[in-house]
Amino acid sequence: MSSIKSAASRIDLGTDVVTLTAALCDIESVSGNEESIADAVEVALRPLGHLEVTRDGQAVIARTNLGCSERVVLAGHLDTVPLADPPNLPTRLQGQNLVGRGTCDMKGGVAVALRLAAKLSEPNRDVTYVFYDCEEIEKKRNGLARVGRNNPKLLAGDFAVLLEPTNGVIEGGCNGTLRVEVTATGKTAHSARPWNGRNAIHEAMTILGRLVAYEPETITVDGLDYREALNAVGIRGGIAGNVIPDQCVVTVNYRFAPDKSGAKALAHVRELFEGYDVRLTDTADGAHPGLRLPAAQAFVAALAVPVHAKQGWTDVALFSELSIPAVNFGPGDPNWAHHDQEHCPVPTDS
Repeated sequence: MSSIKSAASRIDLGTDVVTLTAALCDIESVSGNEESIADAVEVALRPLGHLEVTRDGQAVIARTNLGCSERVVLAGHLDTVPLADPPNLPTRLQGQNLVGRGTCDMKGGVAVALRLAAKLSEPNRDVTYVFYDCEEIEKKRNGLARVGRNNPKLLAGDFAVLLEPTNGVIEGGCNGTLRVEVTATGKTAHSARPWNGRNAIHEAMTILGRLVAYEPETITVDGLDYREALNAVGIRGGIAGNVIPDQCVVTVNYRFAPDKSGAKALAHVRELFEGYDVRLTDTADGAHPGLRLPAAQAFVAALAVPVHAKQGWTDVALFSELSIPAVNFGPGDPNWAHHDQEHCPVPTDS
């Protein structure tokens, strides 16, 4: 317990949100190393009498239980991508920006949620605060998904807000994503006598040609426009400098609108690459924004900021799997996420 108390002493929920963000960032928590920051968050929340606090691995869930007719979930991940070289921690103020790993993605959002958890003892809707691990790595290790498997009641709600950086606008739902490997086959031969073989790398030109000619759609879902994208993101082939290759594999990433399931998106890709072996390697469905629901409409009206479609994939999709509509809304410009100069703007009056 002494180590937990030591970690917790590094964050004070009574401080301003910029100071709290810096303190959270300075607890290094690259994916898989979230124990210290989860300890700090847990012990900081435990004394708050209006919250029921639960720990699941390196995730901390805090809930009000006021008996309100609606429940809103505020969620943020505690992990970051690896540090830069040289390390971009500890944080530092540079002009009107707080600079350092995690300031944008997404400990600024976590700090906002923690401040709300501390201050709002009687919100007009019940609130669940979720601080979780392993968002920045493979889905099978995702802490939010784990909590959903272990105890889905902890995540139950009518509407969710993921405090990912959105530059101060609301981003509804998200696109789905899948990756496939499309294989061109040939026949090996000596490169001095290519007529004895068939070059699979050359055959891959047909696959690439279909991608270049492809015209992605923009699809409207719940009043928001989601731009699809289909791109080659990798290619491999060849076994030696004097051998005509008999195989070339093109890795293709499809970002599809949330009107499609992963199965429908895969069928679309298979149709495009008819005649080739297409192997699915990864997929995650998108999420509908659910902006017609009362809680979502109240959220949008209260903020009075622009509402856009989320063009990437975020964990709002995991809420969608739990039948909870969700949006992204948080501090920081997402273009600076994962950047060596990652930063988040600081209010001039802070």
